[in-house]
Parts: sequence; structure tokens; C-alpha cells
Amino acid sequence: MAIEKSTPEVQRLYLDFILSSGDLFTRVQNIFNPQNFDRSLQKAAKFIQDHVQKYSVIPTVQQVNAVAGTELQLVLEEVRSAGNNDWFLDAFETFTKREELERAILKSVELLDKGDFDPVEKLIKDAVQITLTRDLGIEYFTDPRGRLMRIKNNNGQISTGWKDIDEKLYGGFNRGELNIFCGSAGTGKSTFLQNLSLNWMEAGLKGIFITFEMGQDLVAMRIDSMITGLGSREIYKNLDDVELKISIAGKKYGRLKIKYMSSQSTVNQIKAYVKELAIQENFIPDFICLDYLDLIMPSGAKVDVSDVFTKDKLVCEEVRNFSIEQQVLLATASQLNRSAFEEIEFTGGNIAGGISKLNTADNLFGIFTNRSMKERGAIQLQFMKTRNSAGVGSKVDLDWNVNSLRITNSTQVSDPSIMAGSSILAKIKSNKNANATTIVSSVTDNKRGSLTSLLASIKKDG
Repeated sequence: MAIEKSTPEVQRLYLDFILSSGDLFTRVQNIFNPQNFDRSLQKAAKFIQDHVQKYSVIPTVQQVNAVAGTELQLVLEEVRSAGNNDWFLDAFETFTKREELERAILKSVELLDKGDFDPVEKLIKDAVQITLTRDLGIEYFTDPRGRLMRIKNNNGQISTGWKDIDEKLYGGFNRGELNIFCGSAGTGKSTFLQNLSLNWMEAGLKGIFITFEMGQDLVAMRIDSMITGLGSREIYKNLDDVELKISIAGKKYGRLKIKYMSSQSTVNQIKAYVKELAIQENFIPDFICLDYLDLIMPSGAKVDVSDVFTKDKLVCEEVRNFSIEQQVLLATASQLNRSAFEEIEFTGGNIAGGISKLNTADNLFGIFTNRSMKERGAIQLQFMKTRNSAGVGSKVDLDWNVNSLRITNSTQVSDPSIMAGSSILAKIKSNKNANATTIVSSVTDNKRGSLTSLLASIKKDG
């Protein structure tokens, strides 16, 4: 059904309704834009908006007519109370949406002519999503069982495949969340994402693994090792066995698409790929893993690459919104900065780019390992943030087969010597600092003694 453009007469009636009731303006002020009105009415609309913002009250019709040179008039209360307020709200919403969308389309043409494609989607999307507030929330004491079941059914906590992690997260990850695994170079960020993908495939889910750094064939080969239990060196020596095991697994597991995209890709490009899969293959993912977050750029805004905090903030918000829109399980990874190399317990200050990722993420984990842990096949996940559980500060040890790269639930007894070794390291650092202080103090004392002797000598000579 075509939506006709509101005539100046109808637009004048909108302003009549608004001037007749402050409550009506309050209900539409979030979508009220003077630019949407006919030129003959824009001055009046702008005066109404400015007056309310400055004085918190609707101006009188006489004020508006005097300032804007219009002939607006009040709508009688009995006319408004006869159900016509609802007509006004519906009509004004449609009018606003049409005008905003028309302006967005015209602006998009200009951007397309300049080759600036990324802001176009946001312009159109913002215009389409214009709406009055109709959802008034939930009544807390009404139907508690129903609202709790909505959370369970809509989000559907899904196991990560690691029982100790699930326990800390009260069941696993939810759809529409942003989950970030942080680690220093070589600690296993990509490996965690690949293992998580395999865990979800084993649970019958289908998903997408997008790599911005590692080749897609290499990612697939790593998962080959995890499924077969063979290291990369043994893969080519046992091709027949590998082919058979992968074939058997493919009949039991969910599907996985592995896609390489260049670094500096945007969330819009990721969306386009996911949409293409849906159109061409009817492939609707349950999960998406992005390897990794630091290599993604914002879609709409142009950001100086040196402004890492702003760039990370925008990317995290876009990725999280994407997860909500798609209603998928989403996991990604990020670097820890250089300060993390000597740490055994991570904080927000150890995250590359600052705290913007910690603020936006629903769950954020630090990956910790050292030489001793690698030798005994162990890796630790530290819970730095959990939005929907009390897991912050917890640590979960997992088994890590460094040959096949498979990460599984821990079967080992915790080795106190690992933390003991870390404590010794901390003591050594402390002793170094103490020794440095002692040396400085000693030097200062020696200098003070020399000066005292020199002064005594001068007095004596004098």
C-alpha cells in the first residue's frame, strides 16, 4: 500500500493537535523533526521544539502565530477525546517515517556518487526504524514464570562444550551476546575459537568461522587435527585415515563455513557475506566466530587508526548489535597488551586498546599459560567479565593437547607449583625493587657523608 505524502494542510493539522495538548508533544517529541514539515511550517515547528526545550512547556497558539506568521488554531478537547488522538499518533508516525526515509534516500544518492558506501545502510536503517514508544515494558509481579521462560526460550543458553566454563556462566553462552577471548601472541586465541566451533558442531549446530589473518585452508587443517587427534605433521602421512574420520564426523556434526576476509574488513562486509549465504544456500548460522576483533574496522564512521579506544568501541558495539540482529552465538578474540606478558592475573588494563572492549562485551576471558603448563598440557581461562553470572574472578583449567590443539575438560589435578612459581617470580621482582631502593639509599648516604666531611675540612682550614 502506497503511503501518500502529507499535504501542507494535513501538516498544519498535526501542529494544531500538538499545540492543543502538551501530552501529545511529549509522546511524539522523540521523532519530531522540524525539517520534515513544509517550508511554510518549518519556522513554527522549530519554534515549538525550541520553546519546549528551553521552558519545558508548550507555547501558546498566539505565540507561534506571532513568531512564525502562521494561522494555527487549537483542536477542541471534545474532538481530541473522541479517539482522534490515536489517529494523530498513527498519522504523525507515518508522516515522519516517510519524510525521514525520503531524505535518507536522497542523501544516499550523494554518498553513492562519491563512492562512500558504508554510511548508506545506517541512514536507511535509521529512517526505517523510526517509531513511537509503544512498548511500555513489563509489570514485574505479573507472570514471573512467563518472563523467566521467555529469557530461557529466546536466549537459550547453549553449552560451550566445557562443563567447568558452563558452570561459571550458569549454563553457557546466550544468543545475541558478545564473547571475547583475550590473550597475548601465541597463547591460543585462534585455537580457542576453533575448538569452540568444533564443540558447537559436535552439538549439531551450524556456523561460520571468519578468519582475518590465518588462511581458511590452514584453519580447516587445524580442525582436522582436532577431530582426528593427529598433529599437523602426521596429517599428510595418514590422508586415508584423516579423510575417513572427517567424513564420519561430517555425518554426525553440524555444518561449518570457513571464510577468509582481509583485515580491515567491516561489519557491513560480514553482514553481506552472511546474507549471501542465506540467499544462495539457505545457510542460516547458529554461531559465528570472528578471528579476530582487532582486525575489524567500523562500518559507518571514519576513525583515525591511531585512536584505538574509539575504533575498538565502535567495532565492539557494531559486532554486538550484529549478534543481536542475527540472534546467533558470537565469539571473537583480542590481543592483550605488552603489560600482560609478566602478569599472572589479568585486569582491564591488560587489554590492548583499553577498557572499551571490557565495557561492551557480555563475557570477556583472559587466556593464561606458561612453559610449565604447556609441558603438562594445560591452559587456563580467567573470567574478567560476565554480564549474567557471578563468575568474575574465577579461573578454569582445561586440558590442551599441544599436538592436536584440542582443548577439553580438565582431567588433571591442579598443580600448586605453577602458582608457586608465579609467586616466586613476583618475589624476585619485589626483591629487585627493594635492592634498587637500597642501592639508591646507599649512594645517597655516601654522598651525604662526603659532603659532611668536605664541610668539616673547610671549617678546619678556615
